[in-house]
Amino acid sequence: MLERMIEKVILASRWLLVPLYLGLAAMLLVLTWQFYADFFHVIATLGAADDSAIILETLALIDLVLVAGLITMVVISSYENFVSKIDVGDNADTPPLFGKLDPGTLKIKLGASIVAISSIQLLKAFVSVGKYTSEELAWLIGIHMTLVVSTLLMAIIDKITFGKSRKPAA
Repeated sequence: MLERMIEKVILASRWLLVPLYLGLAAMLLVLTWQFYADFFHVIATLGAADDSAIILETLALIDLVLVAGLITMVVISSYENFVSKIDVGDNADTPPLFGKLDPGTLKIKLGASIVAISSIQLLKAFVSVGKYTSEELAWLIGIHMTLVVSTLLMAIIDKITFGKSRKPAA
């Protein structure tokens, strides 16, 4: 009887994750606000900005979009994996991978998204290369390569460990 009660409490504790997911979802509002603040800043300074400034601002906007997608992926997939399945009924407006991201696949997708964000940061540094020392650029490249290699290793380990038992995404 005590064991059953402990198991029920442990199982119910997964609902403590929901406020965290709601907080992440609220961050989408913050990112949306920041996106449009940056967007309108670019529009306001359009005549005075040079090409590299516009490119840098565009890359900053892309960064915000990638982070927003990352948050969405984490919230939906984590909720479904750890809390409860999301009942969408016959809604044809759901993303193709909805309900199909297990924690291992989610980690790889997160890693790939982080590598993409890191790539944009590196590209921003290269566009304004004069603002960075050689040492700072080396650190940026080193961090980026660490992210690339660790994501690649996660994917290889996942493939070796779960590749045969995982159903392919439809």
